[in-house]
Amino acid sequence: MAVGDVAMPQMHVVKGVKIGSAEAYVRYPNRRDLVVFEFAEGTNVAGVFTQNAFCAAPVHVSKAHLMETNPRYLVINTGNANAGTGVIGMQNAQTTCAEFATVAQVNSNEVLPFSTGVIGEQLPMQRLIAGLKPAFDSLKNDVWSEAASGIMTTDTLPKGASEQFILDGVTCSMTGISKGAGMIRPNMATMLGFVATDAPISRALVQQLLKTTVEQSFNRITIDGDTSTNDSCIFAATGQAGGVEITSVDDQRYTVVLEVLARVMKRLAQLIVRDGEGATKFITVVVEGGANTQECCDIAYSIAHSPLVKTAFFASDPNWGRILAAIGYAGVANLNVEKIQVWLDDVQICKDGGAAADYTEEAGAKVMNQAEITIRVDLGRGQAKDTVYTCDLSYDYVKINADYRS
Repeated sequence: MAVGDVAMPQMHVVKGVKIGSAEAYVRYPNRRDLVVFEFAEGTNVAGVFTQNAFCAAPVHVSKAHLMETNPRYLVINTGNANAGTGVIGMQNAQTTCAEFATVAQVNSNEVLPFSTGVIGEQLPMQRLIAGLKPAFDSLKNDVWSEAASGIMTTDTLPKGASEQFILDGVTCSMTGISKGAGMIRPNMATMLGFVATDAPISRALVQQLLKTTVEQSFNRITIDGDTSTNDSCIFAATGQAGGVEITSVDDQRYTVVLEVLARVMKRLAQLIVRDGEGATKFITVVVEGGANTQECCDIAYSIAHSPLVKTAFFASDPNWGRILAAIGYAGVANLNVEKIQVWLDDVQICKDGGAAADYTEEAGAKVMNQAEITIRVDLGRGQAKDTVYTCDLSYDYVKINADYRS
């Protein structure tokens, strides 16, 4: 069961974006598991992808197509990752693009393929191809929520975020969906994200906006520390709301778009953690007082990845020594433990490297029983600060992943 506020908001229509879906029976019957996006001509599209060396065939193909042109279509299947599938998997990804290009009457490099699901199995191409035209024929502009459901695997709920904002008196929309619940530690320059706006933005700035906002959203979450073979995030700007194109970071409108996109991306990323496989707690890890951002992230992830820390939170056990241990083995050079302070929410558990004098087990347990908890660490060695979002590790995580292929 997901943690906290996970409600799907009003998903605003983005002018110049249509979405369709179909039941292709990629893995499971009687569910929409094939989703397509259509972008209006002139849309600027950017993408970031997994840095896993064993990246999936659709990742290779999407990256190549993005370098060649501005794509018009996205084709997303769930139930099968098309990763670890060799030459045949690459051919299947390319065939998917070619077959859909025939349906949509575009060039094959104007189609980007995306897959998510089980690794190491070949796509059921006959069924997938049969679903392409029904998905194309169902294209509509107001089905973002249906698309969010269509890309789910072990997710328990669809994930969406949407805002409207004003640029030079024109109302623009920013809407996105994501999927992911396990094999989550995105490391981008099994997680997928698709966000679009109808604001007018140059292609170079679309890519810059995406890289900037991914860094503080999808690249700051972890469920189990596993970087998927298929992580992909796409940001598209159709320009259909009207107005003069934004071409410079010095344009005041750029700042507006950046702030909206950052909120949408952060919400989509946090929804993945809130829906983590078997999660019962949503945990924010804040590390401040670092000499630089990297060491703050190293320590934050060390805490967030620790099975002992995560299981203690599942048990609501304030065994804070596990947090100190994770800080200590994070690999930060010349760490002076006597300067370290640690809090659970407002309860200080560690002061100057040892137990805080006024800390009580009862106070710690009260915080640990909450569904949402913040761990705050002050390293006492600088001004840098960063934040990572994670969840606990429960019995259900093991059950879900033990049974995933059944």
